[in-house]
Amino acid sequence: MGRSVSYPIGSVVAFRLLDDGEDADVDWAYECLVDEIIDTAKAAFPSFERFDGWRGRENRILLRNGFADCGISTYCGLAAIWLAERDDSQYWEADFYIPRTARARHWLAQVSGRFIDLFGELRMVGRFSNGEAIFERSRSACAIGS
Repeated sequence: MGRSVSYPIGSVVAFRLLDDGEDADVDWAYECLVDEIIDTAKAAFPSFERFDGWRGRENRILLRNGFADCGISTYCGLAAIWLAERDDSQYWEADFYIPRTARARHWLAQVSGRFIDLFGELRMVGRFSNGEAIFERSRSACAIGS
């Protein structure tokens, strides 16, 4: 069974290559990408605050607001930068008293296009039956000349 990069179910996902195929330091490239995600997302979506956490073992949360988590997952040089509705106990406890789920999904729908424009260099075309994913350069990355 093939495998691809992990990301939370139902999230908005932008894909990027972590390295350019040359003899680059992948750890350094990862840290630079993390810094870029934090700076760019906080500038575009001011409600985000830095957050250090995980969703499972593979999905690192970098930023959080009242509705969503923004994070990164990597696998074999491919990075998934994702935006997903929060799924922690504090969120669900607050949702019990003042419903947030509908507002969270509305906010995610509003910002998803901008999020993909900011971070997406690759677009997932599909998956093979063994689970391996196929990607192509996104139109915005082609227009820039990346």
